[in-house]
Amino acid sequence: MQLLMAIAARFLNRLASVAVWRSLVTEKVRTSQAIDRVILSRLSKKKLLDLLYFQIRNIWRVDGLYFLGIEKVFGTEAASEIDEECWTAMGALEARQLKETVRAKRWSVPNVMKALSLTSWALDQRHKDVKVRKDRACFRVVSCSTQQIRLRKGLEEFPCRPVREAYLKAFAQELNPNIVVTCKVCPPGPHSEGTWCKWEFAMPD
Repeated sequence: MQLLMAIAARFLNRLASVAVWRSLVTEKVRTSQAIDRVILSRLSKKKLLDLLYFQIRNIWRVDGLYFLGIEKVFGTEAASEIDEECWTAMGALEARQLKETVRAKRWSVPNVMKALSLTSWALDQRHKDVKVRKDRACFRVVSCSTQQIRLRKGLEEFPCRPVREAYLKAFAQELNPNIVVTCKVCPPGPHSEGTWCKWEFAMPD
């Protein structure tokens, strides 16, 4: 009996130690995040925005490097399939998170476009044209930096329609399943110099 009590006591002490350790780690993380917030709060608005865009660009640099690496080893088709799967998940994830930011009472086309404008994809499009009406909107990429980089590297245009279409449909579906996303222009289809891709968001007639 005494042996069992001793074992139980040692076990409880160990659990207590683990709990204390976890508490300290959690508190340390919270403290670190608080310090990070203080550092960021001391930046000017311009520097904070510059930092935001810098980090968004880094996300796309990593995405591009991963894609090129997979493409080099397994080919464009395999890389595109993996990319499509990742961005489908990303579309739904970003939409769910942006619900908390936009907080729309009704996810109309204008509100969906407002949320889309805050995504990493939309913010990374430096040259775009967006037109929004009550039940219909159009997002046009005038110049695509990703495709321009590929062309400078001597690579062919990336047939990005399946990837971007899956992303945008997943995004809209998460916010309003009734909104129809239609691809008007996107590689591998033909496009003009001033329109790399064009997407329509509309409520059904």
